[in-house]
Amino acid sequence: MKILMVATEQIPVPGNGSVEICMFSIAKQFAKHHQVTIVSRLSSGLPKVSRYGNLTIVRVPSGSSRKYISSVLHYIRGKHYDIIQVDNRPHYMAQVKKAFPSTPVSLFLHSLTFVPRTKSVAASISRADLIIANSHSLKSNLSRMFPSIADKIRMVHLGVDVDRFRPAARGKKSGSFHVLFAGRVIPRKGVSVLIKAISIARRHRSDIKLTIVGGGKSHYVSTLKSLARSRGVPAQFTGKIPHSKIHSLYKRAHCFACPSQKHEAFGLVNVEAMASGLPVIASDIGGIGEIVKHRENGFLVSSYHSPDEHAKYILRVAQNKELSAKLARQARQDAVNRFSWLQTASKLIAIYRAAR
Repeated sequence: MKILMVATEQIPVPGNGSVEICMFSIAKQFAKHHQVTIVSRLSSGLPKVSRYGNLTIVRVPSGSSRKYISSVLHYIRGKHYDIIQVDNRPHYMAQVKKAFPSTPVSLFLHSLTFVPRTKSVAASISRADLIIANSHSLKSNLSRMFPSIADKIRMVHLGVDVDRFRPAARGKKSGSFHVLFAGRVIPRKGVSVLIKAISIARRHRSDIKLTIVGGGKSHYVSTLKSLARSRGVPAQFTGKIPHSKIHSLYKRAHCFACPSQKHEAFGLVNVEAMASGLPVIASDIGGIGEIVKHRENGFLVSSYHSPDEHAKYILRVAQNKELSAKLARQARQDAVNRFSWLQTASKLIAIYRAAR
């Protein structure tokens, strides 16, 4: 098939955003058997066209939403595709569908962020031939919010590069117990709850340390650093790390924490941690429970607003090496068996074949 994928206007592909990571990873799998084009935004340091075998990335002018979708439409008009996928932007998808009325067009949604329940979004989303949700939780929410399109929604879990994200060799980790957080450093991700949880856990095991990977507004990061100092928590804030290098940080950790305080459709960092052989301690919210299985490959925190509850599970892993090793083995096995990018792409391509 000839497949077109339309990225968002915010971050170029390849890029460090979760949407862009997913698009590039899926496209590389598609390109093993199909001709794939990704249209993305122009960005300094990246050429206008990049080629990876059967995958071509074309970068067009952006600067605003209107300019970007105009550039996308200008590039694709007059061309032929068997299927078109637009990621996370219902209004772009509607305009692409208008330009290609006889071609199946899918809207791949990664979260609820860009689909508020408004008349304009409802009108745009109804134009899709297919809507792809990355979790059962997201599918359920979309069906409730937009009942008229419920029968168009399909669910495909995201994946992880199980070759790049893999457990560290034995003996490569430090003696202290190292907790890792990776993600955007914003209030909804719950980093403040995690810092408080670490301070509680350190009363019982004083060598617990925290690494926070990800970018955030300087004022908010400063507030978190002050909180860590006041609570006596040894916390390293790395800032943004290129995704191409982030696997090395997972290898240094002993467990992964995902203390999200608001709905997470999927949580890509959790499968990256699992593939890296880390027990995951995560808020039981949104689609996280579809990935993290309580007491099997990690722990789900039901009272996720409570630092004490997060601390309880962090301590459980930190104080029991046998339990930690068991969870880690199962986490890696689940990542390989359930969440490889090959599996994601295979399920998605089957849906697209059926839509033709």
